Amino acid sequence: QVQLVESGGGLVQPGGSLRVSCAASESILSFYAMAWYRQAPGKQRESVAVITSGGSTNYADSVKGRFTISRDIFKKSVYLQMNSLKPEDTAIYYCKAESPTTGDHWGQGTQVTVSS
Repeated sequence: QVQLVESGGGLVQPGGSLRVSCAASESILSFYAMAWYRQAPGKQRESVAVITSGGSTNYADSVKGRFTISRDIFKKSVYLQMNSLKPEDTAIYYCKAESPTTGDHWGQGTQVTVSS
């Protein structure tokens, strides 16, 4: 069973930076892609950033130029570097892995709060 564990969330002031991490229980190259999603109170979960097994990345328009998704294959981890944070970035951030054999797997989420 694939396990994903997020970490690194917290409270940050507007304009600040934060990096969240997602550690997988198996090689991240075994997945079609890994992604970061977020869900704010009262809103639907939305895709934030994706990185494919080939290393291609894609971002939601709302975070382009501010967020960067990256990975460390040896550490079996994916990261989301978030800069120039805004209050509207406040949400629970979830990591997702897309497996060709077992489907989608989600982590438990990590809270990111942007507030002064």
